[in-house]
Amino acid sequence: MFKGSKFLARNSKTLKRLRLKGREITFPDRSLNDNVRVHRSAVTSTVGSLLHCISLSLFEFLIHRYSKEETFRLSMAAAPEHHTGSLKEQIAKVFEVSLKVTVPDEPEVAPLIAVCSKKEAADYQCNNAMSLWSKIKGKVTEFRGPQPVGQAIMRNLPTSDMIESCSIAGPGFINVKLSTQWIAKRIQNMLTDGIDTWAPRLSVKRAIVDFSSPNIAKEMHVGHLRSTIIGDTIARMLEYSKVDVLRRNHVGDWGTQFGMLIEFLFEKFPDGEVTDQDIGELELFYKASKQRFDGDDEFKERARKGVVALQSGKEEKYQKAWAQICEISRRGFEKVYQRLGVHLEEMGESFYNPYIPLALKELNDKGLIKDDEGAKVIKIIEGKKTLPLVATEKDGRYSYASIDLAALWSRLPEEEVKWIIFVILQSGTEEKYQKAWAQICEINRKGSKIVYQRQGVHLGESLNNTYIPLALEELDDKGLIEDDEDAKVIKIIEGNKVPPLIVTKTDGGYNYASTDLAALWYRLNEEKAEWIIYVTDVGQREHFKKIFAAAKSAGWLPADESKYPKTSHVGFGLVLGDDGKRFRTRSTEVVKLVDLLDKAKTRCEAALEERVKVAEWTAEELEQTAEAVGYGAVKYADLKNNRLTNYTFNFDQMLNDKGNTAVYLLYAHARICSIIRKSGKDIEQLKREGQMLLQTDDERKLGLHLLQFAEAVEEACTNLLPNVLCEYLYDLSEKFTSFYSECKVVGSAEETSRLLLCEATAVVMRKCFHLLGITPVYKI
Repeated sequence: MFKGSKFLARNSKTLKRLRLKGREITFPDRSLNDNVRVHRSAVTSTVGSLLHCISLSLFEFLIHRYSKEETFRLSMAAAPEHHTGSLKEQIAKVFEVSLKVTVPDEPEVAPLIAVCSKKEAADYQCNNAMSLWSKIKGKVTEFRGPQPVGQAIMRNLPTSDMIESCSIAGPGFINVKLSTQWIAKRIQNMLTDGIDTWAPRLSVKRAIVDFSSPNIAKEMHVGHLRSTIIGDTIARMLEYSKVDVLRRNHVGDWGTQFGMLIEFLFEKFPDGEVTDQDIGELELFYKASKQRFDGDDEFKERARKGVVALQSGKEEKYQKAWAQICEISRRGFEKVYQRLGVHLEEMGESFYNPYIPLALKELNDKGLIKDDEGAKVIKIIEGKKTLPLVATEKDGRYSYASIDLAALWSRLPEEEVKWIIFVILQSGTEEKYQKAWAQICEINRKGSKIVYQRQGVHLGESLNNTYIPLALEELDDKGLIEDDEDAKVIKIIEGNKVPPLIVTKTDGGYNYASTDLAALWYRLNEEKAEWIIYVTDVGQREHFKKIFAAAKSAGWLPADESKYPKTSHVGFGLVLGDDGKRFRTRSTEVVKLVDLLDKAKTRCEAALEERVKVAEWTAEELEQTAEAVGYGAVKYADLKNNRLTNYTFNFDQMLNDKGNTAVYLLYAHARICSIIRKSGKDIEQLKREGQMLLQTDDERKLGLHLLQFAEAVEEACTNLLPNVLCEYLYDLSEKFTSFYSECKVVGSAEETSRLLLCEATAVVMRKCFHLLGITPVYKI
């Protein structure tokens, strides 16, 4: 228990109330829920009566603080009794009480709690002192710097079983060490009450996650993998955090391609009698119809009329053919979803079609839709902030920007690359600078040799020096460079007018933008979603940026992005092959997702048969384990990367049982389960009757990391980054390995406690697996 000078809590047992000249000083009891009333005249006349229970320094503070001839009301809240939410949140609640007492004139000061940067010094730290001092210095205050502010915050902390000790570091940083006994108790409570008690608490109540979204008549390929598993993981994390999640599969089941497909279908089967087998290979059927569409103008015209017939809903044969094509596609999609363990509710483009006129009418009524050469568009303008790009410094030196521009100018036409950023070291005139520069470059070249070889980089930054005058001359000739206080600058308009958002085509037809606006309108008004998350590749970022901007202009979304309802686009990079290009088969076809998943399972099955004693396994056990490990390996190899980056798909790497892979983590979980089984103890009985004691440094590190699970989930949810959870899971496995290598479990004097720690680790690992959509294995 933390024992600071918390005078109110300490004296409440012995001094509940003092009557001083008809005035009252009321001290709260342990709950700290009552109020303290202090009057200056009462206090000044009774110094002697108070000195036995209030320190002189605190008394002087009261005299200074409450100088007005009026009663001051100070409300204090108790330290939290029920510990829920993340560790940071729980610690913040304790410090929030202290901050209200320490700086009562500074309202809405949020505790700044972070993991301590020096792990050996403490577990967490409160970083409010510096920012508070910047607010209150110059005002009437008893503080003389940030460190006294930090000391006051520390002194005013209420009693808490959670905190063992606090100390001041530097200019007021408060290091917090958690009670080891409290950590053990919290873990043991989780084992009896369930891990759902550790779920973070988010401010949002209902969210929609729009993910996967394949196109009808096309098979799901590796490009759909990222959207499907990233979206599923985000949905799972939100669901665990007690958010009502609507999982939406916005399939492409409407549009001009269906006129083409249906007309081709009628051409092949004039009587209209079509079986599933006839168009079972929809992908081939689609390619054949597209080839016909592109090469036959008469067919193209019929296809366009077919779209009108379908969308009018008046001709039954078109509706029937469309429904049949959609159903065949759904069965194909379900094969993938069943393997991945993903559940969605289909609400495709066709669902929102009736709502398009309503949404566009509302936008039009607000004056947002304009005519543009026969089309209906929404003009999007994103701010008018001017940012100078300095090309030449005041002393004539070239800036980093000029070098970047020169590199870009020289490389784009010559080397046909897509994106280059180079920043170079300015060349000096003195020989010693040239030698030093050459030596540094040589050292770095040696250290980066492998990277350079992989990326094909052989040219240093200095190459671009010769191009700077040429590049700047060309920019100057075009009137882009201006003088600005003797420097040369290029004025950049950030957020200038962007291409308009077309919502109705010149022929009156709707497009993706009109459908997405209608879907957004429906989700906000009918489904009452507070947070709508779109999981697509980064290539659609600009499209959704314009959709969201239009919604803000219409007042559907608040201008302040921190307020609800809000929208988020979760972009992701490409899946690459070993050649660094988009992952395809040798025949340059995209890889079918079903084939890829089946291959992962087959390879795992073969590896298991080599690794285990097959006679001890049933065929069903082998198959289930191969599925869990194979599919889990594919998922984890994707999710462990920051979603914005591309990643290379490599079976050998993802199926490796060493390093940061699903195979390694699943095997680690199976080993923990094996330790518990070999002990012969009833783990459920130990949960009820045993006691956990974290006596060694490795036990405490593992226990603390277990408690930080909620923080990892909360961070992953807030930033929509599943890799944060993957990093936590891998670190957990590493900390368990350190614990197990240093601490004997079975047969030790601490067996009961350490078996409980093993079980807690397994429980948290299983929840991590569940949130990542990975099935745990219990036997290897």
